[in-house]
Amino acid sequence: KKLGITGRDMVLKMGVDKYNAECRSIVQRYTKEWETIVGRLGRWIDFKNDYKTMDPNFMESVWWVFKTLFEKGLVYRGYKVMPYSTACATPLSNFEAGLNYKNVNDPTCVVSFPLINDPDVSFLAWTTTPWTLPSNLSLCVNPKFEYIKIIDKSRNNRIFIILEKRLPQIFPETAKADCTDERRAELYDIIGRFLGQELVGLQYEPLFPYFEALKNRAFRVLGDSYVTEEGGTGIVHQAPAFGEDDYRVCLAHGVVSKGEELPCPVDADGRFTQEVSDFAGRHVKEADNDICLKLKNTGRLVIKESCFHSYPFCWRSETPLIYKAISSWFISVESVKALLLENNTQTYWVPSFVQEKRFHNWLADAKDWAVSRNRFWGTPIPLWVSDDLEEMIPIGSVEELYQLSGVRVTDLHKESIDHITIPSKTGKGLLKRVDEVFDCWFESGSMPYAQLHYPFENQEIFDQGFPADFIAEGLDQTRGWFYTLMVISTCLFNKPAFKNLIVNGLVLASDGKKMSKRLNNYPNPQLVLDSYGADSLRLYLINSPVVRAETLKFQEDGVSEVVRGVLIPWFNAFRFFIQCVERLEMTSGMKFIPSNEISKQSSNDLDIWILATVYNLVAFVHQEMTAYRLYTVVPRLVGFIEELTNWYVRLNRNRLKGGSGEDEALTGLNVLYEVVMTMTIIMSPFTPFFTEYLYQHLRKFEKYYGNKDDSIPGDIIGKSDSIHFLMLPTPDVSRINLMAESRFKTLQTAVTLVRIARERRHIRNNLPLKNVTVVSANPAHIEALEYLKLYFVDEINAWNVTYSTDWEKMCLLKTQPNWKDLGKRLGKKMKEVAKGVAELTHEQIVSLINTGVITIAGIELTKEDLVVKREFNGDAKRYEACVSDDGSLLIAIDTTIDEEIYEDLRARQLAANIQRLRKTAGLVVQDRVEVFFEESGTQIATALGKYSNFVIQRVRSMPFPMALKPNNVVIVATEIINDTDLSKNAVKIVLTRPAIAVNSEALHEICDNNTMIETTTMYLQTLEYESVITKNEILVNIDGKLLSLKNKVHFFSNTLELIQNNVTLKETYPWIPSSSAL
Repeated sequence: KKLGITGRDMVLKMGVDKYNAECRSIVQRYTKEWETIVGRLGRWIDFKNDYKTMDPNFMESVWWVFKTLFEKGLVYRGYKVMPYSTACATPLSNFEAGLNYKNVNDPTCVVSFPLINDPDVSFLAWTTTPWTLPSNLSLCVNPKFEYIKIIDKSRNNRIFIILEKRLPQIFPETAKADCTDERRAELYDIIGRFLGQELVGLQYEPLFPYFEALKNRAFRVLGDSYVTEEGGTGIVHQAPAFGEDDYRVCLAHGVVSKGEELPCPVDADGRFTQEVSDFAGRHVKEADNDICLKLKNTGRLVIKESCFHSYPFCWRSETPLIYKAISSWFISVESVKALLLENNTQTYWVPSFVQEKRFHNWLADAKDWAVSRNRFWGTPIPLWVSDDLEEMIPIGSVEELYQLSGVRVTDLHKESIDHITIPSKTGKGLLKRVDEVFDCWFESGSMPYAQLHYPFENQEIFDQGFPADFIAEGLDQTRGWFYTLMVISTCLFNKPAFKNLIVNGLVLASDGKKMSKRLNNYPNPQLVLDSYGADSLRLYLINSPVVRAETLKFQEDGVSEVVRGVLIPWFNAFRFFIQCVERLEMTSGMKFIPSNEISKQSSNDLDIWILATVYNLVAFVHQEMTAYRLYTVVPRLVGFIEELTNWYVRLNRNRLKGGSGEDEALTGLNVLYEVVMTMTIIMSPFTPFFTEYLYQHLRKFEKYYGNKDDSIPGDIIGKSDSIHFLMLPTPDVSRINLMAESRFKTLQTAVTLVRIARERRHIRNNLPLKNVTVVSANPAHIEALEYLKLYFVDEINAWNVTYSTDWEKMCLLKTQPNWKDLGKRLGKKMKEVAKGVAELTHEQIVSLINTGVITIAGIELTKEDLVVKREFNGDAKRYEACVSDDGSLLIAIDTTIDEEIYEDLRARQLAANIQRLRKTAGLVVQDRVEVFFEESGTQIATALGKYSNFVIQRVRSMPFPMALKPNNVVIVATEIINDTDLSKNAVKIVLTRPAIAVNSEALHEICDNNTMIETTTMYLQTLEYESVITKNEILVNIDGKLLSLKNKVHFFSNTLELIQNNVTLKETYPWIPSSSAL
């Protein structure tokens, strides 16, 4: 395309050496870009020691493969009708022809063939390739079909012979169900009937005069069973040079003979030769309409239409293929078919159906493989032959060529070897190399050997690595690379070339079409990588139908969703861990060093569950990766990230921040570290960049970080410089706890059901529920929820939960048939059974649940045949119920909302707003502040009177009225909040640094006046806070008077201490709980 070449002659005129130099430059042009994008995607490829099929060493190994097959008698020269690319001037293999089908409109025509012995009667034949009609040599019928002779009243009473079932081809309306006998009689009369066998041998008038010299054996009717009733007229026009069946049938009936030239008036570029004088020099596909016009002028065209059908295109040039008889070099695949089928059974494919169905069927119907191509760029076929082809010498190496020709070469392309001759050993002069090069698929199929320059070197490496442990490619390679690998390895060694194979589906554009630069129907890959990162793209693809050999309509939003839904939550969990560790180290003064022993000793239910889940996940990954099932692994990994971030971290947040004490925080952080590190390593093959980032931060906590001792293995966590130098973790069976996992599964199901019930009644999650009722026939469900009650109640935001296994009393039972299975089994009896099912009583359904069987209308049914549904048997106005998918768990929520509920809500909203303000102010977990609020009214104060404990647990500080804020405190953040869930009016919240609270009443007793009190207060509150709270007494000279200020008398470490020790403040703010209550 770059050089504007449209035919073979132009290459020869330019010079093969110059043409191949351009080809070589194209290969090398994109090498750097390829290396960059592959590296950016995180794919492991050794570019420094790569191979290219154009390398002399690779080509020499391909020569060795061919010579070996030749010497085994598996190579022959044949004459075969093959898919042919006129743009590339070369035949294609059948699997190449199957790579690029397109739906196109082509002209079709029905043509008449008058009988020699009765010119008024004509056979009718239909074709979608009018360009083949000038080469017609025979017609073919099915000997067993019934044909009719008709008078066509719509076409001047012409007489035709046609297959009766194919009358709609010339009378389309007869295919309609409402076509009457009267209408048929208006169209045609049937005047004769006969079997196809009776037509065989009849001669007809040729369409064109081009091959009249063959009249003595051509232009007659043949019989073969390949003619079907599915299309056309039931009579097939035969051009043996352009149809595989045409050639076979004509050969079998003596119309053509082996070893003689076929009437093939089409040149290498797809143009008619001088034999077809009327259309000489024209491309065959361009001549279709003019051929039809000529037939119309001679009275032989009966119908001309167009047909929208699927047609093969050249996968290289995107031009229509034709079928054309050519001479070629073949590998005798059919002779090793049984071995191919056996070797296929020795391989393992994912998904298996591709191997068992598609690939097996392709092998079972395998045809001999034409491996020669009439091209210039490629590995030349190393066969030197005499002019009469009776003497052939296959060359298997550069050295062998030198020994026989005396010419040593360093390059094996056409321009470097075509001039070399070999003296004949039988007196036939000089042997010359055949003109063809190898089909590129022959090179691809030879890559297990050629990549290593086998057998010339790397013998030991080859023996250790063949067959390959694993390969992966697209579904379209079933007839391509997978096939050629299997054929060549079977022919060479009678074994498959690979052990395991993952078949990828095809990635299409979002509109379902093939991705096309011309259509610009896909996003720029580099921009996708720049926008979302390689890991998100990798996860999107690995977690898609593509890894199950199905197609994927690529959606950029899907890649973006991976970032939002997977990577960001995962990163947030990591960041939260780092913040909590920094807080712990700051408060304890000790460096955090992770210890598996600490996490093993944890009795915390969340810890036990998450460790059990992660090690069960590790076991699952090993099991599934061993079986090459990516499509089961990644969804489970992504699901675990949800478990970690949305369940473990969220439920444990307060504990990990020290809310339950430093010992508990240390234990929780050890567990979280172990889980995050294990998760990071197990995910590293899937998200190599993000996991490397996490590892480089996490490894700094390890005791072996920075260790230079050579006696310590380099692949230990912490010492290893990269996560990708680590082996995948093995499952710690002692940590797997199926009971813990089952309990939390029940908890998650129950929580989900409560959320669904809330949504149905439009009750927000932040509004507490007065009561939730849990009903289950499975005692294990009740046990799980009672065991995890604290987590359950907190998650569903409920005041009270009641449990019951008395589902017979609490639920209404309904049943319905499993229509799909029962319908097939019962047939007409289904209606009666369905009526009986609808009439089942509550007691009968209970019996079915307990016994597992029931008899209806004389037929015994099991629980698999009937679906039992449970509905809440309670006050439907007050309660909203929801049932799990399997019907084993029912949740009913009390939907009552009153002022008491709103007080709880205000406390929660206050805590949420304080947390949000902390975040806005840039505070981290370990930053301590005091909180003050100002409201119009007493709504918040009332709520705090009841729920202050909840607020303190969330924000680690008791909010106080603004009047109690020290005057000389450092303000960290201030916000005026308009939130109706918090208060009807605007609320002001102020965060301050911790400050000394001064007891003004006590200062009155030792100070002379208010000014002295204010000065003393300012003095205390401007001292360094941490140094003041540790002192029992402070001596200070104010206005010449020495004051003795006592801790817990004149000053306190916080406002709450002050209130508890000041009677006036206690009476002013009675809703503030005592410190003991808190």
